[in-house]
Amino acid sequence: QVQLVESGGGLVQPGGSLRLTCTDPEIIWERTAMSWVRQAPGKGPEWVAGISSASSYQYYADSVKGRFTISRDNSKNSMYLRMNNLRTEDSAVYYCTRDARPELRDWRPRGQGTQVIVSS
Repeated sequence: QVQLVESGGGLVQPGGSLRLTCTDPEIIWERTAMSWVRQAPGKGPEWVAGISSASSYQYYADSVKGRFTISRDNSKNSMYLRMNNLRTEDSAVYYCTRDARPELRDWRPRGQGTQVIVSS
Protein backbone atom coordinates (compact mmCIF):
# COMPACT_ATOMS: atom_id res chain seq x y z
CA GLN A 1 0.00 0.00 0.00
CA VAL A 2 1.55 3.28 -1.11
CA GLN A 3 1.49 5.91 1.61
CA LEU A 4 2.68 9.40 2.32
CA VAL A 5 6.45 9.43 2.50
CA GLU A 6 8.86 12.13 3.61
CA SER A 7 12.52 11.61 2.75
CA GLY A 8 15.84 13.36 2.33
CA GLY A 9 16.79 14.04 5.91
CA GLY A 10 20.13 13.24 7.47
CA LEU A 11 23.08 14.47 9.46
CA VAL A 12 24.65 17.66 8.20
CA GLN A 13 27.10 20.22 9.57
CA PRO A 14 26.03 23.76 10.32
CA GLY A 15 26.00 25.74 7.10
CA GLY A 16 25.22 22.66 5.05
CA SER A 17 22.26 21.88 2.82
CA LEU A 18 19.59 19.23 2.42
CA ARG A 19 16.63 18.70 0.10
CA LEU A 20 13.54 17.07 1.54
CA THR A 21 10.89 15.34 -0.56
CA CYS A 22 7.26 14.53 0.20
CA THR A 23 5.15 12.21 -1.91
CA ASP A 24 1.52 11.40 -1.15
CA PRO A 25 -0.66 9.30 -3.47
CA GLU A 26 -3.88 10.22 -1.62
CA ILE A 27 -3.75 13.92 -2.39
CA ILE A 28 -5.26 15.60 -5.42
CA TRP A 29 -2.16 17.68 -5.87
CA GLU A 30 -3.63 20.16 -8.34
CA ARG A 31 -6.21 21.23 -5.72
CA THR A 32 -4.28 21.04 -2.46
CA ALA A 33 -2.08 23.62 -0.80
CA MET A 34 0.71 21.99 1.18
CA SER A 35 3.25 22.83 3.82
CA TRP A 36 6.16 21.55 5.85
CA VAL A 37 5.92 21.28 9.61
CA ARG A 38 8.77 20.32 11.93
CA GLN A 39 8.92 19.04 15.45
CA ALA A 40 12.00 19.04 17.63
CA PRO A 41 12.33 16.68 20.62
CA GLY A 42 10.24 17.86 23.54
CA LYS A 43 8.66 20.70 21.56
CA GLY A 44 5.39 21.23 19.77
CA PRO A 45 5.01 21.26 16.01
CA GLU A 46 6.27 24.34 14.18
CA TRP A 47 5.09 25.44 10.77
CA VAL A 48 8.03 25.99 8.42
CA ALA A 49 6.77 26.82 4.94
CA GLY A 50 3.65 26.54 2.78
CA ILE A 51 2.85 26.58 -0.91
CA SER A 52 -0.36 27.09 -2.85
CA SER A 53 -1.76 24.35 -5.09
CA ALA A 54 -0.36 25.81 -8.31
CA SER A 55 2.84 27.17 -6.73
CA SER A 56 1.63 30.74 -7.16
CA TYR A 57 2.36 31.60 -3.54
CA GLN A 58 5.00 30.48 -1.06
CA TYR A 59 5.02 31.31 2.62
CA TYR A 60 7.83 31.02 5.14
CA ALA A 61 8.32 31.21 8.86
CA ASP A 62 10.61 34.07 9.81
CA SER A 63 13.12 31.61 11.21
CA VAL A 64 13.76 30.04 7.78
CA LYS A 65 13.08 32.91 5.40
CA GLY A 66 15.96 33.41 2.99
CA ARG A 67 17.44 29.99 3.75
CA PHE A 68 14.68 27.52 2.82
CA THR A 69 12.80 27.19 -0.48
CA ILE A 70 9.56 25.28 -0.85
CA SER A 71 8.49 23.94 -4.22
CA ARG A 72 6.30 21.28 -5.75
CA ASP A 73 5.80 19.23 -8.89
CA ASN A 74 2.16 18.20 -9.20
CA SER A 75 2.97 15.92 -12.15
CA LYS A 76 5.09 13.87 -9.76
CA ASN A 77 2.73 14.13 -6.76
CA SER A 78 5.62 15.65 -4.86
CA MET A 79 6.67 18.60 -2.77
CA TYR A 80 10.18 19.66 -1.83
CA LEU A 81 12.02 21.72 0.75
CA ARG A 82 15.46 22.96 -0.13
CA MET A 83 17.29 23.90 3.06
CA ASN A 84 20.48 25.94 2.86
CA ASN A 85 22.74 27.39 5.53
CA LEU A 86 21.35 24.98 8.10
CA ARG A 87 21.61 25.81 11.78
CA THR A 88 21.59 23.59 14.85
CA GLU A 89 18.14 24.93 15.71
CA ASP A 90 16.80 23.48 12.44
CA SER A 91 17.27 19.98 13.87
CA ALA A 92 13.87 18.27 13.98
CA VAL A 93 11.68 15.71 12.33
CA TYR A 94 10.13 17.27 9.25
CA TYR A 95 6.63 16.39 8.05
CA CYS A 96 4.53 17.41 5.09
CA THR A 97 0.89 18.22 5.56
CA ARG A 98 -2.11 19.71 3.79
CA ASP A 99 -2.89 23.45 3.81
CA ALA A 100 -0.42 26.25 3.32
CA ARG A 101 -0.86 27.40 6.92
CA PRO A 102 -2.29 24.47 8.89
CA GLU A 103 -3.85 24.77 12.32
CA LEU A 104 -1.36 22.95 14.57
CA ARG A 105 -3.20 22.86 17.89
CA ASP A 106 -4.53 19.31 17.35
CA TRP A 107 -2.31 18.45 14.42
CA ARG A 108 -0.99 14.93 14.03
CA PRO A 109 1.43 13.83 11.31
CA ARG A 110 0.21 11.39 8.69
CA GLY A 111 3.66 10.14 7.76
CA GLN A 112 6.78 9.02 9.56
CA GLY A 113 8.62 12.21 8.82
CA THR A 114 12.26 12.61 7.94
CA GLN A 115 14.82 13.52 10.57
CA VAL A 116 17.24 16.38 10.13
CA ILE A 117 20.19 16.65 12.47
CA VAL A 118 22.42 19.68 12.21
CA SER A 119 25.55 19.17 14.23
CA SER A 120 29.28 19.61 14.02
